[in-house]
Amino acid sequence: MSRITETQWIWRDGQFIPWADATVHVLAHSVQFGSSAFEGIRAYSTPKGPAIFRLREHLERLYHSCRIYRMDIPFSMDQLVEASRDLVVRNGLESCYIRPMVVRGYGTAGMVPIGAPIEVYIPCWPWGAYLGDEALEAGVDACVSTWHRVEPNTIPAMAKIAGNYLSGQLIKMEALANGYAEGIALSPSGMVSEGSGQNVFIVSKGTIITTPLDGSILGGITRATIMQLAGDLGIPVRELHIPREMLYMADEVFFTGTAAELTPVRSVDKITVGAGKVGPITRQLQQQYLGIAKGTIEDRHGWLTYCK
Repeated sequence: MSRITETQWIWRDGQFIPWADATVHVLAHSVQFGSSAFEGIRAYSTPKGPAIFRLREHLERLYHSCRIYRMDIPFSMDQLVEASRDLVVRNGLESCYIRPMVVRGYGTAGMVPIGAPIEVYIPCWPWGAYLGDEALEAGVDACVSTWHRVEPNTIPAMAKIAGNYLSGQLIKMEALANGYAEGIALSPSGMVSEGSGQNVFIVSKGTIITTPLDGSILGGITRATIMQLAGDLGIPVRELHIPREMLYMADEVFFTGTAAELTPVRSVDKITVGAGKVGPITRQLQQQYLGIAKGTIEDRHGWLTYCK
């Protein structure tokens, strides 16, 4: 499994501090109750230098997550954009993973967070393909998890909050224990929801299908990106509730996410997907997505924020 590679600097509340100094108290509210909001963002090496992919869209979702949990970020969007750009440059990185975090700090003993200070951190570090370089080329084997995603109106699935990822941990650990690379969770109604930390797409008869924003999935930035790129390419896209058996009947299946990027799925529950290799639509979308992110295809939607 991937480990964090330390870099030199982390941005905290308006200042750059040494990596080792970015600490929180053991009794910080977010440590006790999982009440931190975060984002995962990639910066890619491009011919024009490092560029952050869809930075503002990610930060917008961070603000939305915090609003849902009544956390006021004491910095503007522009300040966080500049902090992210400066951080990549200061750490001397051409490509990296950026993890903005809004943490409720030390100050309250109970569940109610009133009185806990809001602290904002932005670390970054080098990180390759989440499921491995070979996964982007050959695909991965996945399973349907015994763990389901949350019922709408229990906790907000569209908020990217640390506590939500306890579910994802169970899904992922179960999949690994059973010899799979990744798990796919069902919604409370038994329909396909999402992976441990990725959205799920299937391709059936030339149409791309993905789960709607039904209260059981995170509205992924990469998900929206792939839907836009499919539209650009004239590939029909539909948001539909997906029965589990459609995973077995699909011509192609793939995961999307900032960490996973666009990872093909070659089998589900040991049932081969399509021809058991990366399908043509998956490959076309993957090439477009990574080409734009890495600056080798025109950034026609203005998704790149250059760091220099």
